[in-house]
Amino acid sequence: MNTPSLCAVLHTLGRQGAATLNPARAHTKVFDNRKEIRKLGFQPNRVTLEKSSGVRGAMALQGEKQIFCLLWAIILLSQWVHGQHCIWYGECGNSTLIKEKKLNCNYTGPPKPLPDEGQELLQELCPGLVYGDNKVCCDTQQLTTLKSNIQIPLQYLSRCPACFFNFMTLFCELTCSPRQSQFVNATQFSADPEHNKTNVLEVSYYISQTFANAMYNACSDVQAPSTNVKALSLLCGRDASECTPKNWIQYMFDTNNGQVPFAIDPVFSDVPVMSMTPMSNRTFNCTQSLDDGSGPCSCQDCSKACGPAPVPPPVLPPWTILGLDAMILIMWCSYIAFLFIFFGVVLGAWCYRRRMVTSEYGPILDSNQPYSVNSDGTDFLGEATCCETLGERFENMLRVLFSSWGSLCVRQPLTVILASVVLVSICSAGLSYMRITTNPVELWSSPSSRARQEKDYFDKHFGPFFRTEQLIITTSWDTPGSFTPSFGPDIYFSPILNISLLHQVLDLQTEITNLKAEYKGETVTFQDICVSPLAPYNDNCTILSVLNYYQNSHEVLDHVLADLPFMIYFDYHTHFLYCVSSPTALDDTGHFHDPCMGTYGGPVFPWLVLGGYEDHAYSNATALVITFPVNNYLNDTEKLGKALAWEKVFIDFMKNYYNPNLTISFSSERSIEDEIDRESNSDVTTIVISYVIMFVYISLALGHINSSQTLLVDSKISLGIAGILIVLSSVACSLGIFSYIGIPLTLIVIEVIPFLVLAVGVDNIFIIVQTYQRDERMPEEELHQQIGRILGDVAPSMFLSSFSETVAFFLGALSTMPAVRTFSLFAGLAVFIDFLLQISCFVSLLGLDIQRQEANRTDILCCVKLSDGQQAKSEGSLFRFFKKIYAPFILKDWVRPLVVAVFVGMLSFSVAVVNKVEIGLEQTLSMPDDSYMLDYFRNLSEYLHTGPPVYFVVEDGHDYKTSEGQNAVCGGVGCNSDSLVQQIYAASLLDNYTKISNVPSSWLDDYFDWVKPQSSCCRYYNATGAFCNASVVDKSCVHCRPMTSSGKQRPNGTEFMHFLPMFLSDNPNINCGKGGHAAYSTAVDLKENDTDIGATYFMSYHTILKTSADYIDAMKMVRELTDNITQAIAPHDKSYRVFPYSIFYVFYEQYLTIVHDTAFNLGVSLLAIFVVSTVLLGFELWSAVLMSFTIAMILVNMFGVMWLWSISLNAVSLVNLVMCCGISVEFCSHIVRAFSVSTRSSRVERAEEALAHMGSSVFSGITLTKFGGILILALSKSQIFQIFYFRMYLAIVLLGAAHGLIFLPVLLSYAGPSVNKAKAMAARNRVAGTERERLIS
Repeated sequence: MNTPSLCAVLHTLGRQGAATLNPARAHTKVFDNRKEIRKLGFQPNRVTLEKSSGVRGAMALQGEKQIFCLLWAIILLSQWVHGQHCIWYGECGNSTLIKEKKLNCNYTGPPKPLPDEGQELLQELCPGLVYGDNKVCCDTQQLTTLKSNIQIPLQYLSRCPACFFNFMTLFCELTCSPRQSQFVNATQFSADPEHNKTNVLEVSYYISQTFANAMYNACSDVQAPSTNVKALSLLCGRDASECTPKNWIQYMFDTNNGQVPFAIDPVFSDVPVMSMTPMSNRTFNCTQSLDDGSGPCSCQDCSKACGPAPVPPPVLPPWTILGLDAMILIMWCSYIAFLFIFFGVVLGAWCYRRRMVTSEYGPILDSNQPYSVNSDGTDFLGEATCCETLGERFENMLRVLFSSWGSLCVRQPLTVILASVVLVSICSAGLSYMRITTNPVELWSSPSSRARQEKDYFDKHFGPFFRTEQLIITTSWDTPGSFTPSFGPDIYFSPILNISLLHQVLDLQTEITNLKAEYKGETVTFQDICVSPLAPYNDNCTILSVLNYYQNSHEVLDHVLADLPFMIYFDYHTHFLYCVSSPTALDDTGHFHDPCMGTYGGPVFPWLVLGGYEDHAYSNATALVITFPVNNYLNDTEKLGKALAWEKVFIDFMKNYYNPNLTISFSSERSIEDEIDRESNSDVTTIVISYVIMFVYISLALGHINSSQTLLVDSKISLGIAGILIVLSSVACSLGIFSYIGIPLTLIVIEVIPFLVLAVGVDNIFIIVQTYQRDERMPEEELHQQIGRILGDVAPSMFLSSFSETVAFFLGALSTMPAVRTFSLFAGLAVFIDFLLQISCFVSLLGLDIQRQEANRTDILCCVKLSDGQQAKSEGSLFRFFKKIYAPFILKDWVRPLVVAVFVGMLSFSVAVVNKVEIGLEQTLSMPDDSYMLDYFRNLSEYLHTGPPVYFVVEDGHDYKTSEGQNAVCGGVGCNSDSLVQQIYAASLLDNYTKISNVPSSWLDDYFDWVKPQSSCCRYYNATGAFCNASVVDKSCVHCRPMTSSGKQRPNGTEFMHFLPMFLSDNPNINCGKGGHAAYSTAVDLKENDTDIGATYFMSYHTILKTSADYIDAMKMVRELTDNITQAIAPHDKSYRVFPYSIFYVFYEQYLTIVHDTAFNLGVSLLAIFVVSTVLLGFELWSAVLMSFTIAMILVNMFGVMWLWSISLNAVSLVNLVMCCGISVEFCSHIVRAFSVSTRSSRVERAEEALAHMGSSVFSGITLTKFGGILILALSKSQIFQIFYFRMYLAIVLLGAAHGLIFLPVLLSYAGPSVNKAKAMAARNRVAGTERERLIS
């Protein structure tokens, strides 16, 4: 045989043979060596002969070099021969571990060629072994078994081609490699007499550590979209965070995992071990493309493909100057500067007046001046400005109008009273149509708001979010337990996971599911209303509970396999540890093969059913969370009524349930609404007492007792009661009118409006009555003329305040917030009706009461007449106090600057802290002090480890049937880097910033995995075309798509839609975990007879949200994310968008715009007050400016009080602020108008007169009335009453009284408008020649 030099050949083969031992080049070099040997004349079946020929040739050679070549040839060829024999071939007897699985037959001969069917399977599963004559160490049946065994990993890992290639290399080399004996060593055998062969019972598999690391690294980030977790959490027997290359491979080869029929002992080494060469085939990292053209893994499945990790934007530091809060420093400096300037000006003016004693009213008092009030007024009108003249005429018109009206009401009292009663009755009859809204969605979310529209869209396309009944269970037991595994340290188990307590909890859970309710004569069970995602195939109810790991069964919970007292192999501990690591497992790989999947067909994730643990230490959990989802119904009141009835029974049961070992907090979907209703009912007594106190005060304070002999005559209890009834009638009329229209009431309307209208109405009542009491009837003047004259004087002031408030409230109805809008509408109408009834019905009643008093008849018992006596009028003590003591003191020269300094200081402080007022309303505040919900909210915040689910909804219009449309949404190979799934995944990496905790569950990515031809998931009956589930064993079931290059691509067009309904109806099973029925049956809205896709959603979870600020930030961040997604995926010619939806958005959306809404509502109200005041004050612009400025100060100071008293800004406090704006008008308008019509000689004197006459009425009418009633609210059991009503009402009254009765008179004394010359002359002319002339002379 003519052959090349042996050493030359060996040199060549040596290099290539060494490559054979090289872990990185094993496959290709085995193939190359065989070709080289054939070229040299060596045939595999003549190895021994050629080997001996080589030896004889070597013996003839001389020298050390030839000897070395001979030895090298012997070693190399012996290794080559060793590498070409198998350790098994074919399948023999059944495994004793898993009866339905076979053992491999021991075989130490050379590899064998495969038939055509086997070659197709080899090409499909192990393309790296396809070369030459395809001789391998496995037959077709072994390949078929391999295919069935890798179905679950295929469905999860094939998302990342590099990961799945490396994974398949591990199993292909073990099962079929022609070099099998190099790295697999059979160590234990058993006889198979049936086939007269030997079974392989145990092997050692030598694996390169480098290969194991590379395989793990390529797979470590791969996601399982339907479960929102990493795939290794489902395939490693533990959480992905605890999975390593070694324990992953060890778990897959462990006989205890329920899948391996014989023992495989993996040995990890990068160097040969006992003549065994570890398998170290070529691997791909997840950023590489495969040789078959498959692309690199997506960013979601391969963090290395993502580029730099996203970094959240830096948190804006607080605004500081010199290390101090900027607003506080600015306002402090501004205040100091103001004090220097103000006191400088005041001191300068005082010095100037000391030298130049003059009066701004000197010309008016000088009779030589034409516009003096002491002159005859001949040339007055010529001197007054146009605005002054116009203002005087408007003022006179109101005076004449109200005087005539008052006179008519006194002359025709019965007619006016009867007409008022009839009108009130007609309006109040609308209360029969009254509807009270307690639905929080209707109360806080506008139908036109974004969150409400998105909720309606979600409900319409996917159905409403399910109702939730939830328990949070802890225990007083403090003795922990521990479990000793077969290897490793003891594992700590918290007391709540004691098996005795678990049995007790299971008993409770069973009792709850057995509860029955009655609804319209029908029996309602939990089964009737529960969520059953796999119905009708599986009717079991969804129960998210740790007991569902044990199939809600006491028997399964008690499963134990032990060698007592030495070792426990399997029990509830081992099952728990397995299930929290692999919640989707259908077999815990233990002796009893118990599933972890819940009885309802879905996984029970540990973070949903356990609480109070750190990181992933689930066995340390201190709380159990049990959730019973209940179907919700959008427009089906019958079914909704059944759910509500069962929930009521559930609440009653839990309230009465007692177990000394368990501490349980609970909640039902209806709980918040029920507790708010109960809270309102429980506070009725407090509210009634509050109003009774105010009523009693009003009835007693209206009377002006001149002497003890006339006590019963001077008393005005009946008139006070009548005034109160008028106030309540105005409220009833407002409610009735809007009930006619169909506008529903809210609890805020019922609770707040009587308080507001009583404040406004009582103030006006006191002004009318006390003005009469201080007035003296002129000679020849009849009663109706006197009351008419009095009404002409005070009614314009009443009209000013009432009309200002009405307009302000009606403009407040422009708010988009339903609670604010409804309150504004009802309040505006109630205030105006109250004014109309006061100037008509009350004036008539006042006339009758005065006639009674003048006839010396007693109050209430008006038929009783006392003996006639002298009725001398005297000034009331409060009026005398204001006139003689209070007003002069407040307006002293040294007091006024101090008043200004104090109030400007209050204003500066409030401005400094206005941006520090918290926004939101904590749920606990809306509950009564004794509510069971308080414990639930507290435990919810303390124990829960995940936030609410969030759905990313893609509106109808996106085209999923094209590659472009798919790439814009999906998260797998070939998807866009800015696709919907990829952007959400990137956001989840910044969970502390974005508040998104998980990657989304993607129906599209799971569908692509499900429909792959390599998978056994998508099959149909060849004869009928009907779907064939993966668990069905039927030869007529064929794969949906062919095993071709085109078949392996994603489906498009009609093919995409043809298989999608099958996917959405497929129940997951042990052969196919990707079935979409449980996870995605409601996620895709199919339309046009399942030929097209409408709206879809992709679900994730928020992080733990505890405070209102957390909820607000979460909604804001996720909306920013979806806006970016919409820009990325939506074509310019399409109008659809992506939006987020979570159940809490409709409640918290208001806080995104609450600052704007507050500024808008209060700004509009102030503008309305300014405009109306300008007109009704006789076009005195400056008076309106000062009044509006004072009201604005009150509002700003309210924010200071809110910060000091920890009152947050929300819809309730906004309603109170709008009401504050209205009540402040009452405190200010009467003083300002009295000042504007005063004709005293200086601003100080005019302010003193206004304060004396109107201040006493305002103080006795609104301040004292409200103060007594407000104090009672502090006794309320409701936190919302204590904070938002007692605290805010008290602040409103105190700030209003302080500004109206202290600051405003001082402000007017400094900067009030000059006297209106036209009004002054008209006033003088009206009293000229009468007894009243002396009052202004």
